[in-house]
Amino acid sequence: MSTTYTIDTATSRATPTPAPLKRLTVPAIRKQKGATPLVMLTAYTVRTAQLLDPHCDMLLVGDSLGQVIYGLPSTIPVTLEMMAAHGAAVVRGSYHAVVLIDMPFGSYEASPEKAFESAAFLLKQTGAAGVKLEGGAAMAPTVRFLSERGIPVVGHVGLTPQAVNTLGGYAARGRSAAEAEKIVADARAIDEAGAFAMVIEGVVEPIAVEITRSVSCPTIGIGASAECDGQVLVTEDMLGLFERTARFVKRYDDLAARIGAAAETYAGEVRSRAFPGADQTYAPKS
Repeated sequence: MSTTYTIDTATSRATPTPAPLKRLTVPAIRKQKGATPLVMLTAYTVRTAQLLDPHCDMLLVGDSLGQVIYGLPSTIPVTLEMMAAHGAAVVRGSYHAVVLIDMPFGSYEASPEKAFESAAFLLKQTGAAGVKLEGGAAMAPTVRFLSERGIPVVGHVGLTPQAVNTLGGYAARGRSAAEAEKIVADARAIDEAGAFAMVIEGVVEPIAVEITRSVSCPTIGIGASAECDGQVLVTEDMLGLFERTARFVKRYDDLAARIGAAAETYAGEVRSRAFPGADQTYAPKS
């Protein structure tokens, strides 16, 4: 059983129940290159992790929690402490998937040493298996520095949300020949530096296909190509909890409407005094 803390089963709704599943490992993920596609979704809470864990190879505690959980305008304000708190929750709620944590903006760019300090903090606080960081060739020395010191790293190329101010928005990348060439070069640099997997986000499809065929580590697509070695989506987007989502999101449910309908029914029963009823109240002992 893999949990960071022991939870009081008498008081906690989100009680981790031991399951006959062995936690996947970083080497096992890397060996999936070119095999059955890898499944990754984001998770930020214990309960979400419990529900997703049996179906996923990897759970990503993404810095997208800044927007999804905290209502921030971008991922830029997210802190190490926020990532650590949610990362620990996801580790507590999972037994099977490899749990990975995004390095937030400002926690790794200054130097490889700074990145190691931040990554070590996240892994110590959470029990996660590795970290993800954004950037191409410029971050290759950092990826190598971390990997050589026992910290597994997932790279992230293409559309990099932490660079939204430089990029000028969230449009797909690689439409010009020069930009496409740079993205491919970035991916190869990160791969050669020792990343065990790589997220390719928001690029024109031929770029994702070329990268997948030319790097040794598995590629995880998001707005990329079905030919990637795996796929990732923000869970809340996939479940239809938000009205606005990116073009590359496929909605597998419409939980926003279902939650709204349930809340409407509850509100009506409260106002009509139909709730609570006999099944939800306590009678005196006879």
